[in-house]
Amino acid sequence: MSYQFTPTHSKKRAKNVSDLPNLLINCLIPAVLQQQTIKAPIKISGIGLHSGNKVSMTILPAPAGTGIRFVRTDLDGRPEVEASINNVVETSRSTTLGKGNVRIFTVEHVLSALSGMGVHNSIIELDSNEPPICDGSSSLFAKEIEKVGIELQQDLIDPIIITDPVKIESSETIITAFPYDRLKITCVSSGRNGRFTQLASFEITPETWYKEISKARTFCYFEEIEHLIRNGLIKGGTLENAVVIREDAVLTTEPLRYPDEFVRHKILDLIGDLALLQRPIQAHIIAIRPSHNANCELVRRLVQISTRQVFLAKSFAPPPLDYQPQNQSDQTIKTEEKISLQDGEGIDHLKLMKIIPHRYPFIMIDRVKKVEGNKITAIKNVTLNEPFFQGHFPSYPIFPGVLQLEAIAQTAGILMLRQAENLGKLAYFMSAENVKWRKPVFPGDTLVIEIELIRSKGKIGRAHGTCSVDNEIVSEAEVTFMLVDQQKAGK
Repeated sequence: MSYQFTPTHSKKRAKNVSDLPNLLINCLIPAVLQQQTIKAPIKISGIGLHSGNKVSMTILPAPAGTGIRFVRTDLDGRPEVEASINNVVETSRSTTLGKGNVRIFTVEHVLSALSGMGVHNSIIELDSNEPPICDGSSSLFAKEIEKVGIELQQDLIDPIIITDPVKIESSETIITAFPYDRLKITCVSSGRNGRFTQLASFEITPETWYKEISKARTFCYFEEIEHLIRNGLIKGGTLENAVVIREDAVLTTEPLRYPDEFVRHKILDLIGDLALLQRPIQAHIIAIRPSHNANCELVRRLVQISTRQVFLAKSFAPPPLDYQPQNQSDQTIKTEEKISLQDGEGIDHLKLMKIIPHRYPFIMIDRVKKVEGNKITAIKNVTLNEPFFQGHFPSYPIFPGVLQLEAIAQTAGILMLRQAENLGKLAYFMSAENVKWRKPVFPGDTLVIEIELIRSKGKIGRAHGTCSVDNEIVSEAEVTFMLVDQQKAGK
């Protein structure tokens, strides 16, 4: 069995997006993946577990950037529901997506198959409201995906990377996500009074998912069946597509596929719910008695974190390449002799503008106090006249934390730009990690920005920075950036 899959920790990268430098792909973001889809359509028919309805499902290839989308072909207008946490409408016993009056039940098994096999883009057409349950696992979906094959696509997809633990508690469920350089899931499954308590832990790759997870079947406890039926569920449930636990006995039409099949199915469900992130994730997730409700709450929290990371990354982007000088002084900056920064020297505001491309209202450094080796100290005088105080906040002005990060980023870039051969380039900031805001900064404060370059490889840099007021640290962060020629940056 072979897969076209690029591991997140691999140092080799297939050629992909032409508008990003290879150096960026190989060195700066080693976790980046190429998007993937299936090579040919897959057709599967059966019945839905909870609805009991007959259904024909077709999984289709889709262009890069599509994501996973469900299409109800049995309804007028062929309504579409994206597999996104924003569309989750019910998490009792399964994960249900909805948009308007359209519902698609029990999506986790097919989503687990696509995610587990590394498929990022696909259209799933259904002529009913629930994918087929098949044998209660994702095995058939996985086999069909493996049969048609997976196709690499041109566009990239960046995994979600966390820098601090994320914890979810709900009833008897505790799920914690820890920083990790791949996806690893450790799970504990347990019934009432500790029945059939099982523990399993896997690093999730297409190979391990296919071999260790995909065949694990859904299960329930005998005493739950009456409640499920009374609530209109498991209308399509049989011993051929589910395992039933009665006291200490296991009711099934075949032997257990794994000695710890129950906990492995919990992992299967969790991977399906994590697919609602719409991006791969790098984390070690430890789940104790996970549920769809808690799984989806974890996804919501991770989406919030990733959204904040994207916002911070955008705040560090260079000015547009079509920037034109607004006055004569800017024109002078472009034509004057380049400046080389020597150890022990400082930089005043006039020389500063000859080094960095930023202009009002986005210059977050007033002057550089000193440059020594791989360290630099800069000053930002915070005045009541700053334009952002009009909205942050009019009655209680506070210097925005994200602009403190921008001050760290601009100062860090100068360390890379200090060499004469690098002047005129752009410091393109890519990420901020371990960000902490400790105290508010007010008008009248003098912000002292201290940066230490902790890694430099070619034109890639990583630095640790702090902002202080009166010798007390108010914020800190680690920033990663690269230098690019202005002409190349926009290609």
